[in-house]
Amino acid sequence: MLNKNVETFIGCDCEYGEAEIVLFGAPFDSTTSFRPGTRFASKAIRSESFGLETYSPYQNKDLTDYRIFDAGDLELCFGNPEKALGQIGELTKKILKDEKIPMMIGGEHLVTLGAFRPVFEKYPEVHVIHFDAHTDLREEYLGEILSHASVIRRLWDLTGDGKIFQFGIRSGDRSEFVWSKGHTALQKFNFDGLEEVVEKLEGKPVYFTVDLDVMDPSVFPGTGTPEAGGVSFLDLLYAVLKVGRLNIVGLDVNELSPVYDPSGASTAVACKIIREILLGIQK
Repeated sequence: MLNKNVETFIGCDCEYGEAEIVLFGAPFDSTTSFRPGTRFASKAIRSESFGLETYSPYQNKDLTDYRIFDAGDLELCFGNPEKALGQIGELTKKILKDEKIPMMIGGEHLVTLGAFRPVFEKYPEVHVIHFDAHTDLREEYLGEILSHASVIRRLWDLTGDGKIFQFGIRSGDRSEFVWSKGHTALQKFNFDGLEEVVEKLEGKPVYFTVDLDVMDPSVFPGTGTPEAGGVSFLDLLYAVLKVGRLNIVGLDVNELSPVYDPSGASTAVACKIIREILLGIQK
């Protein structure tokens, strides 16, 4: 049994035993290759979430009508990515064993691997939907195979071909785009084709990972590796609502680095996307 965090994401304050979704933070950014700071995201998101309403006019749903538990942040080992991934995996495994849906707030994108490993163990036929500016398909980055730049390649090591669907991608090494052909389904720049993928995956277990830098930095400057040419907030909102129709068995939102947007606008955007995802996956 887990105890409630002292400060929770707004509306996510039911008891663990009653919860259908368990929210937790993974404040880790040890492999960040450009601007660190995502370790502070989950704390900032919880605090700023109280600037939101629990009610979504986009969906006519309210967080208070659902059973969501916020377990707080893991205390992760810095400087040892494999150990940190193991800590994430242990909590995710407990949540899955208790027949609940784990939703993680990163942290850098490598944390996805820690949550995905136990999801894959429980659902070996799981598919992945990935929103991001970056391919994250390198075999290694500067000699390190556990990196935010290689996290989707590590997921592919488990799933194999035909299970990973990537959207919004607009940055990566040329070799990554070449490698993706035949291994992942990669849609550059936008969400074209998402509706067809959602129809294809209906009824199948799906892990959903959202790197918030899929949005244009004019909308979301508070991130470690901003890439011009991204989608709008509304583009992302309507895309996550489409994915929410699926059988989501695990998910994460990552790569807010609040220090790079002193206005707080990026954190406010992250909070709203998380609220809409939490409501969107409710059936």
